[in-house]
Amino acid sequence: MQQPATPWREDLQLLDPFEYMEVKWDFVLVCNSSSLDSTEEEKRRKYMSELEKKCFKIKKVRDGEKIFYGVLAPKDIFRKYIRLLKNPDENSGLNHTNTDHVFHTTRIRIVHFILQKTSIQSDGIKENLEDLIKHGVFETVFPLHALEDQCGKELKKKWARWRDVIYTQPVAEIREYFGEKVALYFAWLGWYTIMLFPAAVIGLVVFLYGFVHFNSSLISQEICAANTTLMCPLCDQNCPYWPLSDTCTYAKVTHLFDNEGTVFFAMFMALWATVFLELWKRQRASDVSGWNLYSWDEDEEELALELINDPDCAIQKHQHSYLRSTLVLLGVVAVIAVLIGIAQALVIYRVVATVSFMRSEWELLKEHANTAAVMSGAVLHYLTIVIMTKVNRMVSTYLCNLEKPRTFTDRESSFTTKVFTFQFVTHFSSLFYVAFFLGRINGYPGNYVRIAGHWRLEECHPSGCITDLFIQMCIIMILKQTLSNCVEFLSPYLRFKFRNLKERRSRVHSEKGSEDHAMDTWRANYRLGAVHTFSLFDEFLEMVIQYSFTTIFVTAFPLAPLLAFINNILEIRLDAIKMTRLQRRLVPRKANDIGIWLQVLEAIGVLAVITNGLVIAVTSDFIPRLIYKYVYGPCGQGNPEGVDCLTGYINQSLSTFRTQDFELLTEVSEPPNTTITECRFRDYRSSDDYSFSVQFWHIFAARLAFVIIFEHVAVCIKFVAAWFVPDVPQNVKNRSLKDKHDDLLKELSLIERSTEV
Repeated sequence: MQQPATPWREDLQLLDPFEYMEVKWDFVLVCNSSSLDSTEEEKRRKYMSELEKKCFKIKKVRDGEKIFYGVLAPKDIFRKYIRLLKNPDENSGLNHTNTDHVFHTTRIRIVHFILQKTSIQSDGIKENLEDLIKHGVFETVFPLHALEDQCGKELKKKWARWRDVIYTQPVAEIREYFGEKVALYFAWLGWYTIMLFPAAVIGLVVFLYGFVHFNSSLISQEICAANTTLMCPLCDQNCPYWPLSDTCTYAKVTHLFDNEGTVFFAMFMALWATVFLELWKRQRASDVSGWNLYSWDEDEEELALELINDPDCAIQKHQHSYLRSTLVLLGVVAVIAVLIGIAQALVIYRVVATVSFMRSEWELLKEHANTAAVMSGAVLHYLTIVIMTKVNRMVSTYLCNLEKPRTFTDRESSFTTKVFTFQFVTHFSSLFYVAFFLGRINGYPGNYVRIAGHWRLEECHPSGCITDLFIQMCIIMILKQTLSNCVEFLSPYLRFKFRNLKERRSRVHSEKGSEDHAMDTWRANYRLGAVHTFSLFDEFLEMVIQYSFTTIFVTAFPLAPLLAFINNILEIRLDAIKMTRLQRRLVPRKANDIGIWLQVLEAIGVLAVITNGLVIAVTSDFIPRLIYKYVYGPCGQGNPEGVDCLTGYINQSLSTFRTQDFELLTEVSEPPNTTITECRFRDYRSSDDYSFSVQFWHIFAARLAFVIIFEHVAVCIKFVAAWFVPDVPQNVKNRSLKDKHDDLLKELSLIERSTEV
């Protein structure tokens, strides 16, 4: 049962308890109840004493097994902040700002800084609030949601609702309630979602073009009619010869995304990525200029907060250690090596799984063993992503601590770089293998490359290597977006409902309800889901990984922008509901850009150009078809009328293998009373000694030329687009120029006035 509100220690009982009734407390600290002579209680008393020396007001309330401490900062620290930084909230577009008070998000940020910097001495060891929470002295610390605040109510009514998915976001109100960093995240996410719409439309058009020609593609028709073309066995363990026509359906599906529009779409996405970032830079400049943050200096603000907390503090200087940097670099390389090893383990799984499925007594599984192995491998890849995400964060935190970054922003940038690098390798190492190595390093019948001298490496899907990449992309992206969003929303929602149910049951057994409005507010905020320093980082990481999927292998999966667009429309409202209704209030952070994420997005854009060029040249059959069409096909031999230029392409793309040349490890299941002397396989090799044919080298040269031309053209387009769209709008530059002019004119008038006196 709740005890009456009392000061945090006995010698403060003379203070009027009614003084606290209408107070809006800045922060609440929560801990488990412990004996008065315990080490934890002693540390809590010391910490509260340090806050008292800084003139903080503290209210202690015991509620069952929990103890709540309300913390209220003195007005003096905010006056110092205003004087030192010349009232930075003035002319910032925020409400309720005057010469005596700072805005509420600024107040929370200042108090949070002082709470984190306040430390105690225990057994000769200096411990700050983060250390105390880590050692169980306090359970948590959080600012309060402003339940009576008009801005908070408006956000719940007009933003954090599923019915508002088609409406624009109130970025100004988000900034007023959550601070600039959260506002910039939602501004970026909204802009990204808007820009995805044209990409989604073009991708859908490319997909529908393939769908319209689903049955009319000459290549698909040739494959479907090739019921007498026997292909070499797909495994060594009594696998049969199989007719090429068995891949008829897959060939038609492949044409949905590997068609004449693929090259255009890849070029469009290279341009789109550049235009998106350039237009975002303009939008960001407009926003931060209106917030009076265009020339905001983070170092100056941090120094001011340090001086407010402790006027005798020493400046935390910039430092660099080559030893620490070397250790961190070695750690990063080691983790990347492990992640690549996991990707290779997935390759081995698919090899073994294919053999196992081929031996299955289930006929359906036996017929589609290769597809089943690829799909199950994709699911297993997704599970490794889920597991390694947690491991990557732990390793990144350790390496980041080893670096000893100077400021929070330095720490965040370092952490972001490491986690994204690890997550990128985790997500894409297997995809890079499928795109550029699968089916190209496995050898050929009679001379297969084998694992441990026994299992031969997997081959591309019979309908083409790009089919494997499509399956991987489709499964991973759909699983990641659907399951991740379900977990992201349902986890805090169910925990919130469980806490509410538990609270109601405990209140039923209480003798009477609470008469302390402040305590009711604290308890309501405590029941919400916990947040941490990098909660917003998690949201950014999720979206940037999605952006990577949307751009890097988009030629293999043109529907990726459409799926991302639909997901983001829901993601915005999901995050809004989570932040306003299900989670505790995030500590507001001041920022004038999205930080290092912009450099990450630019790097992804460059990588996307390279990757999509390689996918078209190496993974798809675009170049082989082009060479056949104009060199080896009917059109290259005089173009007889009435014959399609791609007639005979499938037969030309298959090499012939003599069955007498099979290795001893290969056991073939032949039809009864039939002797098969030859089979076909996908490659360009001579039928005499199985060396590469002249056509192979023609295709190889064309692929190399295409990659060079495509990437140079795409990069030139990116540079031209970046030059054509200025990062900062002219009105923003003119506004900044006018502000500087007005400030200088004001200083000049003050000088003239003082001279006259």
